[in-house]
Amino acid sequence: MRITILGSAAGGGFPQWNCNCRNCAGVRGGTVRAKPRTQSSIFVRADAGVDGILFNASPDILEQIRARPALQPGRKVRDTAIAGVVLVDGQVDHATGLLMLRERGSPLPIWCTEAVAADLRQGLPLFEVLRHYCGVESHGVSPDGPGFELPGVPGIVLRALALAGKAAPYSPHRQQGTPGDNIAVVIADRQRGTSAFYAPGLMEISPPVFDAMCTADAVLVDGTFWTDDEMIRLGLSRHRARDIGHLALSGNGGMLDWLARLPSPTRRFLIHVNNTNPILDEDSPERAALAAAGVTVCEDGMEIVL
Repeated sequence: MRITILGSAAGGGFPQWNCNCRNCAGVRGGTVRAKPRTQSSIFVRADAGVDGILFNASPDILEQIRARPALQPGRKVRDTAIAGVVLVDGQVDHATGLLMLRERGSPLPIWCTEAVAADLRQGLPLFEVLRHYCGVESHGVSPDGPGFELPGVPGIVLRALALAGKAAPYSPHRQQGTPGDNIAVVIADRQRGTSAFYAPGLMEISPPVFDAMCTADAVLVDGTFWTDDEMIRLGLSRHRARDIGHLALSGNGGMLDWLARLPSPTRRFLIHVNNTNPILDEDSPERAALAAAGVTVCEDGMEIVL
């Protein structure tokens, strides 16, 4: 199984278009050693496969496809290696890229929970817009339900896990969460017997979620903020990380504490990194702390083979 990191940043990308925080201004001016990143998305295919699964459709999807020739195999006049799309939530940075795939010659196969589908029919009606173009072939995903496969991607088995988190701001249940607003996905290669745990938005780690992390060969988890009050301290928001559905990396009970408890062979990756997070600075003490802990910060174009 091959996991290609198409985008590794949180919403807004890095540098963010209107941001002049130390990271964004520094990467533009060359005073901070950091790599620009597009918004979070991954592509998964079997070793011998051409077609694969797009997890989340970032607003940057066209740039990501152009940068990764494997997604455009060129077998016919119009072609794509994207057999289907799996959405872990209905957030802008994970769903609006669907509109960029509207030229598809047949309905776009999308797998998501009913809660997310409802938001994308009403709060942010992307499904209705796509009906006027390629159309949508919607498939339900049951949180904590049985495993499932996507047609055209044999041997890759997916299983969704319910997460505590926040629905998108335009969701009618933003303040009263409903099961399926946010999911993690266990991605398993049936032939090799390997698996990855993928959760770019993760606010709370329940026992079933941690069990799934412990049994995976690699975990790709929420690396949005270094501290819970990061945006408040920078004067950019009144909300803590937890208020918007993210578990901070540092601090007692933070993501790094949980990653340290995983079995030693587990490969640990951070994805969905916000532009303010000091780990983007490759010379920062926070980045050095990750290296010492065996934790890798995802970069666009990185490929993980399991």
